[in-house]
Amino acid sequence: MDESLHTTTNTATGPDRPELQNAIQEIVDSGFAGVQLRVHDERGQWVGNAGVRKLGETAKPLANGHFRVGSITKTFTATLVLQLVAEGKVGLDTPADDYLTEFGLDRQITVRMLLQHTSGLFSFTGEIYDDGTVVPGGVPGMGKEWMDNQFRTYQPEELVRMALSKPARFEPGTDWSYSNTNYVLARLLIEKATGRSYAEEMQRLILGPLGLTGTVVPDASPEIPEPHAHGYYTYEDAGQWKVADTTRFNPSWISAAGDMISTSQDLHTFFSALMSGKLLPAPLLAEMRRPHPKMGYGLGVFVEEAEDGGTILQHNGGFWGWAALMYSTPEGSRTLTGSLTMGDAELDLAAIAGVFENVKQKLVQEVFCGGQTEPAQPTG
Repeated sequence: MDESLHTTTNTATGPDRPELQNAIQEIVDSGFAGVQLRVHDERGQWVGNAGVRKLGETAKPLANGHFRVGSITKTFTATLVLQLVAEGKVGLDTPADDYLTEFGLDRQITVRMLLQHTSGLFSFTGEIYDDGTVVPGGVPGMGKEWMDNQFRTYQPEELVRMALSKPARFEPGTDWSYSNTNYVLARLLIEKATGRSYAEEMQRLILGPLGLTGTVVPDASPEIPEPHAHGYYTYEDAGQWKVADTTRFNPSWISAAGDMISTSQDLHTFFSALMSGKLLPAPLLAEMRRPHPKMGYGLGVFVEEAEDGGTILQHNGGFWGWAALMYSTPEGSRTLTGSLTMGDAELDLAAIAGVFENVKQKLVQEVFCGGQTEPAQPTG
């Protein structure tokens, strides 16, 4: 058993890395409740934590506790689709409509376009257009309406039909736009192509072979395995700030675009294995890592080019109350994985996004860039 499961003090294990401990303490000081971080590099493994596991208590976050990984789920989903491509069950450049005939999808939309966010499909979680216009999706976006739906179950097909009721953002393949709809369709495609559930295929091809016993595909279950920290969502309701515990939350509203639960150790094992070629044949891994010119997004991963000519692969994630980090070098030998839980600070979405961006940049600078400037790229 990982010794870090028993970490209850604000200390780190592994080589002395005060710059990392100071960075995660700054995260807590900025308004987050707790942080757990894991770094693997040429200096060995470093595991640290800061803050509290639950508001009002003093116990620290467990360094290998479970957490909601948000959009890191997309990397798992994309990998699973590409594994089915390797097995000959799915065609990467085949129209998605061949597998999902019930939705009447534009025949120009290929499986590749779903994974790379170039389908043009509206996101059921809502869209922000270039001119700043906000168009709500079918899933409540925030505030009291969001919390009122904390335990509602959405079917994947329901989410897709919400999106298809809205105009497409652009003609398939002509632009790039991050849309959660693409990855719910990817889930349904996996199930149609295999005759098995998304969770069963994830277990068969990824979780089982890698021994990821701390990783869960929850579907509509609001539960999160012990041990875990608590996440919080602070929102304004009728002029008053309220703090909601979002630890138990039905994640079916986001499905295979962001519903998974994992640990920092499992994310390290997964991403290191993926990047080092243990999960995909070399040609498909190369396809995954070929970025779209607009935002540097490959097939389920962001590709960042560092100033020294190196490359960083990553996908971060957010879920109301939680944020997750997953970074690696191309060969998988250096990784950074971890989780942040929101606290009770009265921060609006813009402030939270700003704090998270600063946090992310500082940590990546320390681990991958020798403390130098991080290449700026968006995350999801």
